[in-house]
Amino acid sequence: MALSAPVVRRVNGPVVEVEGTDAGMLELVEVGAERLPGEVIALDGAAATVQVYAYTGGLRPGDPVARTGHPLRAELGPGLLGGVFDGLLRRLSGAGELLLDGGLGTTLDHERRWRFTPAVSTGDVVEAGAVLGEVPETVAIAFRVTVPPGLRGAVEWVAASGEVTVDEPVARIAGTEVTLAHRWPVRLPRPVHERLRADVPLHTGQRVLDVLFPIARGSSAAVPGGFGTGKTVLLQQIAKWCDADVIVYVGCGERGNEMADVLEEMACLDDPRTGRALLDRTVLVANTSNMPVLAREASIYTGVTVAELYRDMGYDVVLIADSTSRWAEALREVSSRTGELPAEEGYPAGLASALAAFYERSGRVRTPSGADASVTILGAVSPAGGDMTEPVSAHTRRFVRCIWSLDAELAYARHYPAVSWRDSSSRDAEQIAEWHVASQDPGWSALRDRAMRLLADADHLESVAQLVGATSLPDSERVTLLTGRLLREAVLQQSSLSPNDAACAPAKQRALLALVLAVHDACLSLAGRAVAASSIEAVDLSAATRARDETGPDDAAGVDAVRDRLLGALGRLG
Repeated sequence: MALSAPVVRRVNGPVVEVEGTDAGMLELVEVGAERLPGEVIALDGAAATVQVYAYTGGLRPGDPVARTGHPLRAELGPGLLGGVFDGLLRRLSGAGELLLDGGLGTTLDHERRWRFTPAVSTGDVVEAGAVLGEVPETVAIAFRVTVPPGLRGAVEWVAASGEVTVDEPVARIAGTEVTLAHRWPVRLPRPVHERLRADVPLHTGQRVLDVLFPIARGSSAAVPGGFGTGKTVLLQQIAKWCDADVIVYVGCGERGNEMADVLEEMACLDDPRTGRALLDRTVLVANTSNMPVLAREASIYTGVTVAELYRDMGYDVVLIADSTSRWAEALREVSSRTGELPAEEGYPAGLASALAAFYERSGRVRTPSGADASVTILGAVSPAGGDMTEPVSAHTRRFVRCIWSLDAELAYARHYPAVSWRDSSSRDAEQIAEWHVASQDPGWSALRDRAMRLLADADHLESVAQLVGATSLPDSERVTLLTGRLLREAVLQQSSLSPNDAACAPAKQRALLALVLAVHDACLSLAGRAVAASSIEAVDLSAATRARDETGPDDAAGVDAVRDRLLGALGRLG
């Protein structure tokens, strides 16, 4: 028996019940006269529950519903870099009020012509992921046209060098035409040719991370912290200064003024690789708190799909999701409106699975062309009231490799970045230590371990000193208090406003750490030779802290000179 035309039966905010449809699970449908995009999230015979990715004001029972026959997909091709898109990858830059009426909108400019240069010849046998040619998307990044997933065979025809639009074919493989653009379901991870061990460090330019809690390319990290602890600022600093090729920044449910600041700063910041705007190798997905809540749920998947696209071209990509807590709140709203049985704090029972599936899309791979590429995922977590035991924070800790926990007390004391050395951790440190050994720096791991022990000892002694007074401690312990404070101020603190200190190259990071530890050893040696702790404390060690700002971002030699002067001053005491 044929079904009647599907229509809206009931509207409950962004969740719409539809009757008379044979749509499939997760199929994209268009609802109402405005053709609002929505996704089927539950089926009950000929009835379906649809989450709509747009404002549903004016929608009423009886309005028509049209099937599309496919899941929610992203249009992928050249023109993404430098653009600002919403959670469905609809272009926002220059759109004005265009998206307020819903609709699927557009992602790419279908009129623009791109200069295509082939990389294969007729008769070549290629497999999925092989590079067919490239177009210069920006000065910084070339868009590499690859064989679509699932396709392999002989190249029957390839376009000559020239200008084409994203819709014009540039090659034909086994009877299938390939264009610059294609569509991919955002909830389906793109296949990889070969997975590699994540053992190459991603340098963030932030000393507390690179020195104490390093992350590997293709790994994952969470940045939990309460309101005002500096999560967004830290992630913006990483986006600006890390050594990835492409940045995908997903503003998921955050304030619109913060996303405006991100866009303005990236447009003004010079890329050290090209001297042009950093935005030339950045994709911004902005689904702010005043946009449809369910498009926020999709924005995470949209962002990681874009990241996987550039990974498949052979680039190292960093995906920044700010914040996953707002994304989880969108999941909670959908589950509550569909009558799903709530779990902890009202979140759906599948929250842990959803978080795991998201972070598992990170990874380091080898492409068919032989290039090593990666997607590194960094997610901010914003627990209500700073409660780190709430479900999103607790589940996230299970699935990520690094935890960069932000401490409210450090933030209030103006210690930035406010990354807690007590509550943070890195499961990538062992692999990265092996990389340093292979890179002719076998002492890196020992320096890191000594720094962690010094911080732990200084923290313990500070609690004792608050009870009995610092002057009551033995001289060696007073030295540990002194140099522990020096380590925090000279190495772990960093100023995003200083041209010399906003980013720090690995050589300077190591030199600053070695400086503090050398001073620590010298002071302990003096205390062991009966030099009074008061005399050691009287030596001006502020040059170690000033070395952060007074030496260039990669001036390790300048830091070494400061170390030699300080050791000379301490040597004169003995």
